[in-house]
Amino acid sequence: MTKLAGKVALITGGALGMGFATALTLAREGAMVVIADRDEDAGQKAARGIKEETGTEALFVHLDVASEEAWLAGMATVADRFGRLDVLVNNAGVYMSGTTESTSLDVWEKTFAVNVRGVFLGSKTSIPLMRKSGGGSIINICSNWGIVAFPDAAAYCASKGAVRLLTKATASEVAQDNIRVNSVHPSLTATDMTRGVLEDKEATKRLLGPSLLGRPAKADEIANVVLFLASSDSSFMTGSELVVDGGYTAV
Repeated sequence: MTKLAGKVALITGGALGMGFATALTLAREGAMVVIADRDEDAGQKAARGIKEETGTEALFVHLDVASEEAWLAGMATVADRFGRLDVLVNNAGVYMSGTTESTSLDVWEKTFAVNVRGVFLGSKTSIPLMRKSGGGSIINICSNWGIVAFPDAAAYCASKGAVRLLTKATASEVAQDNIRVNSVHPSLTATDMTRGVLEDKEATKRLLGPSLLGRPAKADEIANVVLFLASSDSSFMTGSELVVDGGYTAV
């Protein structure tokens, strides 16, 4: 299918897990994708695999989302290669457990550097290119724990709460440029990175919490929601939050 034919999409943390599933889903709909990641080997492999499977152009860009210089260089590469940017998926994130009392300042700052500064810098540096492209869609991958709290994730919950409101603030600033900004709020998702947790039944039960569906999400289930926000199917949505958590926050 070709919902995104001719569009260019950049996905941070796109080499593995949910980010790779998202990049592949967008490419299957015709998007030229930029895999932005710190893992050079996995990123190059992801780009090759997507190009081989879908036939669409896929480019790897080495990117530390916490670095403004890296973002400026990455956007310059996208502009030189494609001349436009239509979709930005701020997917890269980190999770380190800890209560407010037990969390070190170092853990707090590392969490915010990736989860909040990365989203801020991605949005900040992509907006000028999107404006030149005639508009676009910024999609921030947040969390159900950006809406409700979890009692051993103080830094993570705070960072995702910040992304939730940053999404709305940015949306209010760029609507006149035909740039839409929305957030996606998944719960526990089954990927290679969460395999170890999911092998622990007690840990899985704790993380699933009050989920009505009682299971982790599949990466494709999150990627399909991102596709919706990336495409014209969601053309009247901005400043919104889409909760994809199996009913975790419903009760």
